[in-house]
Amino acid sequence: MKVKWLISGLIPLLLLVVVVAWVMINGAGIEKDPAAPIEVLNIERINTTHNGFELSISNTGPDSIKIAQVIVDDSLWNFSVSPTETFKRFEEGVVTINYPWVQGDPHVIKIITENGIITEGEITAATLTPERTLSNFLNYGFIGFYVGVVPITLGLLWYPFMKRFSRKWINAILALTVGLLLFLFIGTLSDGFEIGAEAPMVLQGNMVVILGALLTFILLIGFDQYQQKKLQKKAYSPLNIALLMAVGIGLHNFGEGLAIGTSFSLGEAALGTFLIIGFTLHNITEGIGIAAPLLKMKPRIRDFVLLGIIAGSPAILGTWFGGFIFSPILGALFLGIGAGAILQVIYVITKMLINDHKKHSEPTVSWLNFSGFTIGLLIMYLTAFFVKY
Repeated sequence: MKVKWLISGLIPLLLLVVVVAWVMINGAGIEKDPAAPIEVLNIERINTTHNGFELSISNTGPDSIKIAQVIVDDSLWNFSVSPTETFKRFEEGVVTINYPWVQGDPHVIKIITENGIITEGEITAATLTPERTLSNFLNYGFIGFYVGVVPITLGLLWYPFMKRFSRKWINAILALTVGLLLFLFIGTLSDGFEIGAEAPMVLQGNMVVILGALLTFILLIGFDQYQQKKLQKKAYSPLNIALLMAVGIGLHNFGEGLAIGTSFSLGEAALGTFLIIGFTLHNITEGIGIAAPLLKMKPRIRDFVLLGIIAGSPAILGTWFGGFIFSPILGALFLGIGAGAILQVIYVITKMLINDHKKHSEPTVSWLNFSGFTIGLLIMYLTAFFVKY
């Protein structure tokens, strides 16, 4: 019986393989060349060097591509390609152009393939791309520390002040936290979609964000339920909730570090400085949100230190990643994971609030909780003015 059952599953699979192989070998039955060649050349990154420009490119189209010409600021220019001028599908390489660029000026680079397809890249304000030196590495790390760890820690310092609140006011602060997190969730998804759109179309950057968020949410929910069953606990630990918040916010702050590092690497120093100030003010509220679940317990100092590092240090990694490496598809994936983690924390805190109000025979949505939730949204909205440009 098991053999027959196995064969019944293999027969449709084998037939599918035969059909797909036939189509790939013989075509779909219509033998007609396309009106224009299908070519997709992606400019992943443009580095400005002492001698000119270095373009990291990839071929994400269905056929091979051969680079024929390069135009810089409407003039044909000499160039070299590594490893070769012909790129197979999904092959990557570097185009080097010796060009006397001007500090602060915009430059437009066009790559023309053998079939005449043009791919354009732009440098808004030319400046030397930061080199991977120890000094730059430390400087970028300090920026991430200043943007991530410092404001989160300052926000956590509000804990003694909030600790004196009554149960209803503590629940209102937790509702405020839900408002903060909901805004962060939407913002993280938006940032992920923005970065995902820069990835090659074949990699489906926006779908990577959605899948990352969905799978992370489901995985964390499943893991949390497993832990509760294993430990036979009916209630969520306040410290565990704070840790989950720190992880979600940390991944969000990774995206903030990406924005700052990328701005500096592209020569937009003024924008990068503006983002540092804005994110610092913006992230203080995140520290308050992380401290909120701890109001129902007596945490140790090392708990606050751990939470500050988990929530803030990813900004350091993001700044390094954006300044020296940056891959749109990886950035989209990380932000998707961050969105999923934030959504799971929203679910946990909301469930905890509902259970607490049921326990005390109170309405699930009180005016105090609604006001806290609304204030949380407004705080994030108003502080976001400092980081939108």
